[in-house]
Amino acid sequence: MDKDFKTFSEFYTFYLGQHSNLLCRRFHFLGTCGVIALLVLFFFTGQLIILALVPISLYGISWVGHWIFEQRSPIFYRHPFLSLLSDFRMFWEILIGKVKAF
Repeated sequence: MDKDFKTFSEFYTFYLGQHSNLLCRRFHFLGTCGVIALLVLFFFTGQLIILALVPISLYGISWVGHWIFEQRSPIFYRHPFLSLLSDFRMFWEILIGKVKAF
């Protein structure tokens, strides 16, 4: 069920619920790792083509987790900015062990 969110915290709680499958979370984690690697590579090379790969890494890999493991459409379509922020927050929380994925 989708709704309007008053705070980012409220949205993030919903976001985590949409990513309850551990394999889906892993795909998101891998996609975000890819984005970070691509941005570092771009920083050192300055090749613009690398930036074109960023959305493929973040969304292409992450959405596989949604369609195959969660069996639902990504909430990005309804809340793109909040979803992007949540991707990076979930990535960080997986790294520090606050959110389980592995």
